[in-house]
Amino acid sequence: MTTILLVEDDPLQAFVRMSALEKRFPDVRRVADAAEALCLIEERVFAGNLGLVIAGSHLPGLGGPEFVAELHARIPGVPVLVLGDGFETAGDYSGQEIRFLSRPMGAEDVAEAASEMVMQDGHKVA
Repeated sequence: MTTILLVEDDPLQAFVRMSALEKRFPDVRRVADAAEALCLIEERVFAGNLGLVIAGSHLPGLGGPEFVAELHARIPGVPVLVLGDGFETAGDYSGQEIRFLSRPMGAEDVAEAASEMVMQDGHKVA
């Protein structure tokens, strides 16, 4: 089963996005910050099932580009959906497994982008 990890510090945004994601994916986990996400991916079983990380571009403690770089250093190739905040651009991120979604975006936009990125039948949907 593919796990989706949502890194979101805003409780209201997290609730709305989790609701949309859980309609499409049976296993969605949420953490509040980058440090918690990096600790969670150290768990071998969790990391082995991880199919997508969804994270804002400004995270408490560790900025978006730094978080994505550290994530890819620990789990190379894991897809990341970055939710832009208007201050950063896709050019702030490098790597093939990264998709940048800029504002305005609704919860369904996030869920749709996640669906496009998650493996289907063992192959990524572009």
